[in-house]
Amino acid sequence: MEIPAINLKAIVFVHWLLTVWGCMAWLSNSYVWGNFSVLAVGVWAIAQRDSVDAVLMFLIGMTLTILTDIIHFGIYYPIHESLEANDTFRFSAGMAILSLILKPLSCFFVYQMYRERGGDYNINFGFPTVTRNRDAYQSLDQQDQSSATKPFNQAEDQKPAVHAY
Repeated sequence: MEIPAINLKAIVFVHWLLTVWGCMAWLSNSYVWGNFSVLAVGVWAIAQRDSVDAVLMFLIGMTLTILTDIIHFGIYYPIHESLEANDTFRFSAGMAILSLILKPLSCFFVYQMYRERGGDYNINFGFPTVTRNRDAYQSLDQQDQSSATKPFNQAEDQKPAVHAY
């Protein structure tokens, strides 16, 4: 099964539109600055098509905004019923939540673009791995007979080579 190719421009545009709509009624300036700065890095990744760093920074920024969006929603979601009855608030909150729901999927597609551009970031937690690849393995029992009798591969009647430094 092949993963469909999603354009980076579409990802940035959708998140820009949802962020604009999400900021209409209730979210703080830190939400606005955080999301729009990550989208600016996304524009940089669009402008430089060969840059692996731009896509990686956009991917890291998107993953960080998932966490910060959850924190913003937890802190700034209103407790007062007067603001919740407002249609603008409900639309704004819905678009911000939709943006948050789409971000993990967008991160997946941005990671695929990172791999297509030549990025090779494999997560390694430092645990040793066991492999069965024995191509480079050479048994001590199967040594070459000529190298076993002459460990330094020199003929008996030759003088050692003089190295000029």
